[in-house]
Order: sequence, then structure tokens, then C-alpha cells
Amino acid sequence: MRKRKGSADHDSSFTGTLLEDRSDLKQCHRKTDAASDPGGAGTAMGRRYRRGGLMWRLRKLLICVLGIYIAIPVIIKVCPSIQAKLVFLNFVRVPYFIDLKRPQDQGLNHTRNFYLQPEEGINIGVWHTVPSVMWREAQAKDAEWYDKSFQSSHPVILYLHGNAGTRPFFIYMLTLQVLCSLGYHVVTFDYRGMLSGSPSEKGMTTDALFLYQWIKQRIGQKPLYIWGHSLGTGVATNLVRRLCDRGTPPDSLILESPFTNIREEAKSHPFSMVYRYLPGFDWFFLDSIAANDIRFASDENVNHISCPVLILHAEDDTVVPFQLGKKLYDLAAQSKSLNGHKVQFIPFSSSLGYRHKFIYKSPQLPNILRCVRFTNC
Repeated sequence: MRKRKGSADHDSSFTGTLLEDRSDLKQCHRKTDAASDPGGAGTAMGRRYRRGGLMWRLRKLLICVLGIYIAIPVIIKVCPSIQAKLVFLNFVRVPYFIDLKRPQDQGLNHTRNFYLQPEEGINIGVWHTVPSVMWREAQAKDAEWYDKSFQSSHPVILYLHGNAGTRPFFIYMLTLQVLCSLGYHVVTFDYRGMLSGSPSEKGMTTDALFLYQWIKQRIGQKPLYIWGHSLGTGVATNLVRRLCDRGTPPDSLILESPFTNIREEAKSHPFSMVYRYLPGFDWFFLDSIAANDIRFASDENVNHISCPVLILHAEDDTVVPFQLGKKLYDLAAQSKSLNGHKVQFIPFSSSLGYRHKFIYKSPQLPNILRCVRFTNC
């Protein structure tokens, strides 16, 4: 019995020792696992740190954007000359890297490039493109030949383009090609501020008047039409108003994608969308335009114009909204000075996709212009 008791005591002590050893082994395993996975708690802390850093960067970016959003109208109000540059965009001289002296490089091998000086110190670049039927004869001809070509039976269009581009800008160039293919001489130029001087409404109108008189001296009594596109419509109505006030109206005025006045156009322009509902929008932006003496008030000019008027506008125009062109037509139709003159408005369906710049693609254009030349259609 004692032997068994001793044996039992020995077994119990041995079992206790084994249990203690197992406990020690578990603790050892836990330490080993912790040592083998150092990223446990550290990984969680890293994630929290990265999440916090990302939120801080987003918050910082939001503050910067908000600061810029608030700063822009303040800067424009303090420096209204910036707003003038945004209207004329004379610093955007697209297309770049084009030699304006070589229109033949742009496919206009029946075009002469030359320069005129409307005022001392002001030079403007001009292109005269003869009708397509004369292109063979026009090859390698000099300035004298181009001047004499005005004596042909073909009518002349003075084309006043919009802002943000020079005369070889692809839209203007394609329009020139279409008009020339329809049998017109087309004369176009870049406003002051592109080559020399600073742009202004008064200066641009002066340049257009100078070129109109230059053409008139060479064509005599032949038909001379004035075609304005976008911002050029404002220049065109200013020019025609001056001519009508002098008693020498042009044969017709054609307005492509026109607006009523620059204030309404600026309010409707897509660039103003982010500020349109900002309190003080008129004071910050529109009053700054007026401070630069920029009005382009075609809605007022139509009350002083006495020649046929044709307005072309696409319904899907997002730059100059369709309703501004329609509003200008409604005002022109009610104008006493235009009483007895043909006033037309031709809309182009949004399904055609002409938008602001592609009316020249219309297959109706030849018939439309024929009606400009012959009022009995």
C-alpha cells in the first residue's frame, strides 16, 4: 500500500509538472506568435494613420479650391482689365505655330496675306480670298492682281470672326472656303491686340470700319455684305450702325450665332456657370465688363440699322444660347429703322449638331445666301 501511495504521489507530481510545462509552452507560443507578427497592432495603427492623412489631404485640397473660388471674383473686381482679356481672349492665338504670311500652307492657295494700319502704331493682318472659280488664275499673283480681282462680277463679304483665334483658325478657315466656293470674295482680318495694340470694343469697330472703307474704294458699287460670327456679331452691328448713321448702309448684314449684348451673353456663357448663382455675381463680373467700356449692344444697334438683316442660329448652341439670337431677331423685327427691310431668322435644329461653330456645314447655305442677294425669293 505504501508503495502504491508513493507511486500515486509520484504520478500526481509528474502530472502537475507536465501541466506546468504545457502552460509554459503556451505562453512561449504566444510570445513566439507575437514576435512573428509584428504588424498586428502596428498594421491597424498604420491604417488609421493613412486614413487620417488622406482625410487631411482632401480637407486641404477642398480649402485650396474654396480659396481659389473666392479669390477669382475678388481679383477680377480689383483688376477689371483681367475681365477684358477674358472677353477678347486675344492671348489665345490658336492655331499655334502657323505662318500667317503663308495661307497657301493651310489650303488657301488663292489667298493674299497683307497688313493695314488703321491708326498710327496699330497693324492688323488681313486675308483676301478670291472665289474658288478664280483659284487657278490666282496662283503666284501679286498684290496688284488681287486688287484688280475686286472688279470681277463676284460680290464681297467682310467676315468678322469671333474671339479666341486668329484668321487661320480651322472654323474660320472652313467658313471662308465654303463662302468662296459659293462665288464670294471674302476679306477677313485679326483684330487689334493680336498683332499690335490692345483690344477694345471701340478699337475693333474702328478696325472694321477702316477695312470696310478700304474694300469699298476697290469695288465701287458692287454688293458688299458684312458677316459676323459670335463676338464678331457685336463688332458687325457696331459697324453697320455707324455706316447707317452716315447714310451709307451695306447691302446686307448677316449675323451667325449672335447675342443681344455682352452683359446677357456673359451671364449665359458656360464659363460663368460656377458663379452664376453667387450673391453679387453682377457686381463682381458684369460690372467689371462695363468698367472696361465693353457693351456690344446689338439690341440697341438694331434700332439704328437700315439694311436687310439675316440671323442664323443653331438650337444646340451652348456658347451663345439660342434664345439670345431669337430675342435679337424679335427686337429687330420691331425696329422702326428696319421697317421696309427684310429681316430673317433661320434656326437650325439641334438634331443637326451645328452647335456654335458648324453652321457652315448646312447644305441650305447656298439657298440662304441667294436670298440675301436677291430679295424676291
